Amino acid sequence: MEIVTAEQMRQIDRRAIDDYGVSGLQLMESAGRGVAEALVHDYGDDLHRGVTVLCGKGNNGGDGFVAARYLWQRGIPVVLLFLGARGSIAGDAALQLESAIACGLPLHECPDEATLATSLSAIPPDGLVVDALLGTGASGGARGLVRAAIEAIGQRSLRIVAIDLPSGLDADPSVRAGPVVSAERTYTLCRPKLAIVSGIGADLAGRWRVIPIGIPDEAVTAEKTNHEWIDSDLVRRLVRPRRVTAHKGSLGHLLVIAGGPGKTGAAVLVARGALRAGVGLVTVALPGSALPIVAGQLAEAMTDRLPENSAGALCVAAIERARSALGEAQALALGPGLGRDQDTIEFVRLLVAELGVPTVLDADGLNAFASLPNLERRLATVARCGLVLTPHPGEAARLLGLSSSQIQDDRWRWARELAAQTGGIVVLKGHRTIVAHPDGRAAINGSGNPGMAVPGSGDVLTGAIGAALARGLPPWDAARLCVFVHGQSADRRVAECGIEGLLASEIADGFPLTLRALTDDDPTGRGGPTS
Repeated sequence: MEIVTAEQMRQIDRRAIDDYGVSGLQLMESAGRGVAEALVHDYGDDLHRGVTVLCGKGNNGGDGFVAARYLWQRGIPVVLLFLGARGSIAGDAALQLESAIACGLPLHECPDEATLATSLSAIPPDGLVVDALLGTGASGGARGLVRAAIEAIGQRSLRIVAIDLPSGLDADPSVRAGPVVSAERTYTLCRPKLAIVSGIGADLAGRWRVIPIGIPDEAVTAEKTNHEWIDSDLVRRLVRPRRVTAHKGSLGHLLVIAGGPGKTGAAVLVARGALRAGVGLVTVALPGSALPIVAGQLAEAMTDRLPENSAGALCVAAIERARSALGEAQALALGPGLGRDQDTIEFVRLLVAELGVPTVLDADGLNAFASLPNLERRLATVARCGLVLTPHPGEAARLLGLSSSQIQDDRWRWARELAAQTGGIVVLKGHRTIVAHPDGRAAINGSGNPGMAVPGSGDVLTGAIGAALARGLPPWDAARLCVFVHGQSADRRVAECGIEGLLASEIADGFPLTLRALTDDDPTGRGGPTS
């Protein structure tokens, strides 16, 4: 599903009106009706405690007038609180206000702060507030009466639902130039806006859903947005079901170079993630002293002994054996748990400089290149073959010479910057993982939950991406598919057992059922007629 900026949404609205004959009044009517239906679906009988709809003077306020009218016609107690005088509004919004008043809806006009304060104080504490103050046309933060209203409702523990995006939040970029409504839900119109899926807006918008408003899909597609939301509809097109003639040799061979002193579990989890994601063969290559530990934990993976130094870490001499192992693999997963021994760093740099297979680079595989100049040149060889980098914010910061807080303040920008600098696909992990392409495309993952903040979760993801690369998926597709499956597997597990105590291995073990749910094929692979 496309994610749009404010300017793109304006162009889409204009195209719907000019090219497809959908009037602005029709769009407003559809938006308000859709919001009212969503409120009834999501809140049910709770709405009968009372709904206050806060409306501004623009189109967002017009959407609020329509939503209030539909709720009122269902017998739900509604109060319209309009920030202005009745005669100060024009256009489609004015027509919708008059329609709402004609139905008998109570209207509180608030042309100044005194009347506003009185009206806001009358909002029942157990009622619901619908925020229809500012939409995507606003920028630079809330001002005047709208600002006063946002500040006032922010001081009370009110349940707030926003229309399109929380008022006070610039649609793009996601910045906070003053007070912003903190909503528990946002009903965003036509398509999600960039501001509510990333950065501070993702927290302020709460749970969101898209409300169709009658804009044809073709009007959106014509905008050619390069932002997208990763959901089940998207990834279903990326899953490659097994052929009935499949054998392990036809499903790819992944080489995993991971694990070192005290971190052999990383190698196990990468391999487990790859096997559960459906790769045919996995070989784990690691320092010889660590090999028995890994071999004893995962019978389904093969192992390969690499030379080590006196500290038990990989050394430069391991390069020849690694080259030999790569000759039998279709993809490489490199980095988790290798450690930061100088010998290991040199091994990683030398190996990456000559790679000829698609590679997913994670953890200490990324740290080996931290703060080095000319990242694009250093990773050029592997980038041409297919490169996926999977940093968490700290690793991304080290690669770009920034702080973690800088990365977190503008995740969208820095994920794309790192992709541009390296020539690889970047998976910036964290809440709402971002997948960025060097050509400027970016996608944000719609699955996952806070239970995934556990050791080894990223290792499992690395294995899954490596498996997808080994099975022939292009890096962009492999990254988008696997971040969604990874998060969705955790969502399914949390739904069963709760959010505390989730294990990374449980996420991996959930991959098969998650992948099965994404396909409509016969799960046995036999096909044939049904009885």
